[in-house]
Amino acid sequence: MLKRRKKSGPGEINAGSMADIAFLLLIFFLVTTTMDTDVGILRLLPPIVDDIEEADKVKERNVYVVLINDADMLLVEGEMMDIKDLRAGAKEFMTNPENREDLPEKTRVTKGVIQQEIGNYKSYVAGATDPDAKASYEKTLERWEEKQAAVELFERYGHPAEYMELPGSAVISLQTGSKTSYDMYVQVQNELEAGIRELRDEFSKEKFGRKFTELDDKKEDDQALIKAVRLVYPQRISEAEPVEVGKRQ
Repeated sequence: MLKRRKKSGPGEINAGSMADIAFLLLIFFLVTTTMDTDVGILRLLPPIVDDIEEADKVKERNVYVVLINDADMLLVEGEMMDIKDLRAGAKEFMTNPENREDLPEKTRVTKGVIQQEIGNYKSYVAGATDPDAKASYEKTLERWEEKQAAVELFERYGHPAEYMELPGSAVISLQTGSKTSYDMYVQVQNELEAGIRELRDEFSKEKFGRKFTELDDKKEDDQALIKAVRLVYPQRISEAEPVEVGKRQ
């Protein structure tokens, strides 16, 4: 009787040196591999400003500074103000009815000026060889064409083809304290927006016979009116990050 051959498992591999080999390879790659590092600061930058000349012309008179301190006290243009007066203050800043030197200097935009500027920028666009310069001219030309559409609307409704324009740098700057209450912040926002909304209502009622809030942005005719009113009274409210802007003593 033949003896059954005893089954034997696969032969064992001596892996004792494998760890040493892997370690040597790791050292080799660490020494020989170069890692590229990005140069610069990891930060989300603001978009490129096309009209740098206009942005540089920010004057103190064109900024309506509104501060709310940690104790919810309101400081406007360096003076204490009750919130019930804020709406009127914002409207005065936007209109400058008495042509005060501490409020924005408004410019009269007439149909003649617009046509001249449109002609100028059309020639700039036609003659521009640099793509970036051409794009900037086209954007400025588009803004002048929007102004032309607005004054033509005024004229169509029986008014002079002109309006008073705020400087491009005119802005309401809202700054809060790090402990300003949300309720006070909302109240101030409401008053500022209400001031601009009232100006738009008054202007739209005067020019087109309807309040701005009565215009329907879904109707094509009303869309043109809305754009014209917003051109005259843009809503420019900028907000800075909360800081320590004073506490109640």
